Amino acid sequence: MEAELATLAMAGATTLVQQMATGGWERVRQRVASFLARRRGMADEEALEGELEVSRTDVMTAREEGDEDGVRGVTAAWQLRLRRLLREDPAAAAELQALLDELAPEREQVSVREVHNSISGGVQHGMVIQAGVVSGDLINRPSGGPHPG
Repeated sequence: MEAELATLAMAGATTLVQQMATGGWERVRQRVASFLARRRGMADEEALEGELEVSRTDVMTAREEGDEDGVRGVTAAWQLRLRRLLREDPAAAAELQALLDELAPEREQVSVREVHNSISGGVQHGMVIQAGVVSGDLINRPSGGPHPG
């Protein structure tokens, strides 16, 4: 159950940070602040909206500066906060899932897959790729070879 809550917290934080850059941010901010206030027993939704707005400013600044670490940092902070909330109040999971479905209905359902690869036999002289999704062309050329083009 802990893994499912952690995955939901990650999906929640990721969706929240993605929504910070959309035109519907005002509605998202209000809905998330309302959810957090209800679940944390806080009457001050306005303070929570302020925290969300500070995070949005951080995300927008990081994106303008090409600082992906900054965006990941904001996402990680919200992931930790949501994970803590879900750990303390597991019943909040259904409400958070419904909120995510409402905010980003087109997003794919989160799925976690494990991949285990083994390479044996010493030094590898060929290409080795481990990836969940590969798009585009893969070109395998000897090292030091000319670039195609």
